[in-house]
Amino acid sequence: MVKQPYGGYLNKKQFDVTAIDDGEILNEVENIHASLIGLAVDYLTRFMIGTSVEEAFKISLKGALCLDSFLNNASRKKGLALKNANKLLKGIKGLDDESVSNVCKLVGYDVCFRAGIMGYKPVEEINPDSNTIGNILIMVKRSLAFWKEYGPIIKEGFTFEGGYTDIVSWGDGDYLTKDTLWDFKVSKEEPKSKYTLQLLMYYCMGCHSIHPEFKKIDKLGIFNPRKNKVYVANISSISSEIIEKVSQEVIGYK
Repeated sequence: MVKQPYGGYLNKKQFDVTAIDDGEILNEVENIHASLIGLAVDYLTRFMIGTSVEEAFKISLKGALCLDSFLNNASRKKGLALKNANKLLKGIKGLDDESVSNVCKLVGYDVCFRAGIMGYKPVEEINPDSNTIGNILIMVKRSLAFWKEYGPIIKEGFTFEGGYTDIVSWGDGDYLTKDTLWDFKVSKEEPKSKYTLQLLMYYCMGCHSIHPEFKKIDKLGIFNPRKNKVYVANISSISSEIIEKVSQEVIGYK
C-alpha cells in the first residue's frame, strides 16, 4: 500500500547477488497456490534443521484454532480443524512425498490466522501433484544447503515485541544469523520493491524490539530457493534519511 520512490526505498541494485548451481531443474507447472508452496518450503526447512514440528508449524495450528473458534461462534457444526491439523502434523516425518502432501494441506490453515477466515479454502482440496511435490523437495534441499553455507541460525520465526505500532501491529520475520537478517522468498521473479521494503521494515522493527540480537545485524539478505539465488545488502549502504523515513512514515515511530 505504501507508495515508494523510484526503485524503492531499498533498491535491489544495492544487493550483491550470488547464483548457486545444484544441477536441478524445477518443473514448470505446479497445481497449488504459490503462497502455499512458499509456506511449505519455509516450514519444512525449519523442521528439517531441527525445529520441533509443533514450533515449525505453529502458525498453521493457530490458524486451525481460529477456524474452530469461528465455526463454534457461528453456531455451525463443531469445529474439527485443530484435530485434523494435529493429524496432519503427525504425518510429517521428513523429505518424502506423503510428508510434503501433509505439509501443503496443513499450511492451508495459515490464512485463518494471518488474514482471516474469509480467505480460507478447505485443506481437503489441497492436493499437490508429483511435479509440485518434486519442486518443494528440491527447494527444501536447496534451503538446507544454503544454511550449511550461510548459517548457523541464531533465531527463526521471530516476532517484534516492543517494535510494533498502530500502523504495523503484527508480523513475523524468518531468520537471523550472527550478522544478517534473512527473508526467504520463492517468487519466480527478482526481488520487488515491496519485498525489499518488508526486509528493511523488519530491520527497523527489530532495532526497536526487545531482541538484543538486532544490535549486531549489519546485513540484510534474501534467499530464493526457487531461483537458487542469494541477495545481500550492507546496511551501511542505506542512508540514515531512508531509514528514518521508513521508520516514521511507513511504520509509524515518533
